[in-house]
Amino acid sequence: MPIRIFLCAFAILSLGVVGHAVSAQPGLPSIPNPQESPTSDTADAEWDSELTGKISVSQAAYRNWQEGGLNSLAFTTSLDGATERKGERWAQSYSARFALGYIDQEEQELRKSEDRIRLQANLQYQGDGFFKRFNPTLAGDLRTQFAPGFDYSGNPYTDDFPDNPRAGREPPVRISSFFAPGTLTQSVGLTYNPLEQLSLRFGAASKQTIVTNPDFRVLYGVDPDNLMRVEAGGQFAATLDQDITENIRYRSQLDVFFAVNQLENPPDIIWENVVNLQVNDWISTDLQFVALFDEDTSSAIQIKEVISVGVSFTLF
Repeated sequence: MPIRIFLCAFAILSLGVVGHAVSAQPGLPSIPNPQESPTSDTADAEWDSELTGKISVSQAAYRNWQEGGLNSLAFTTSLDGATERKGERWAQSYSARFALGYIDQEEQELRKSEDRIRLQANLQYQGDGFFKRFNPTLAGDLRTQFAPGFDYSGNPYTDDFPDNPRAGREPPVRISSFFAPGTLTQSVGLTYNPLEQLSLRFGAASKQTIVTNPDFRVLYGVDPDNLMRVEAGGQFAATLDQDITENIRYRSQLDVFFAVNQLENPPDIIWENVVNLQVNDWISTDLQFVALFDEDTSSAIQIKEVISVGVSFTLF
């Protein structure tokens, strides 16, 4: 319990410290003045969009190498896009992040190393007075994956769910697939932007954990007879997107969900961090750290760390 609370507090503190450091730098925008008039008109507002792709490949080959080693080939492809439009009263933004990667290692079958589908949508209204600073917001988030996932170290069904059809099978054992699981979150609340780079959102929320394959449902806290688990509660989200230098960009997103029927349990947390180092127009390096906790899935904090170097290209 203490480490889970620490993780949530550390994530919030980190965003706050970075945001404070950003505000102290000269030349960066200050907190908006509620008395300022909007500078754009909804009807004339244009979409501001970006779409970036990346292909990463790593290869290792050995022959008569006395120190030992395994031949391997790994590749990952990703596509990240975002678009937004800000008008006099309404602002809407959409983002999509896709990634899929595999590793082929000597004496092992082809294995998945990266798999991500993440879609987000946000609609904000900028009013007057209090709602000039705290914008009413509708937001939605979708997380799932493309390809099947497997447990190569053991069979999670055998010990905990002996009646499951997959119990007793030898590894690798299939444990996930497209929309198994898939997580949908919708929220209505308020957004506060103390800085252009930092956004804070809080409000009421609903979360659905969808598992389309009945065999997998026991692994994700979903009743075997139901397609999904529905939870209602509150959500806090913090997003930071900051250019540290001309060629280094740091993006961090923290999502915390509290279920009203599980207040005695720690909240669901996902904290995603990406540092992008753009070497030149074509070559970039990404440092990725993700921490996830959902007690319905696992009592342990799930950690993912990825360092990748590849060819990146901006489509627009």
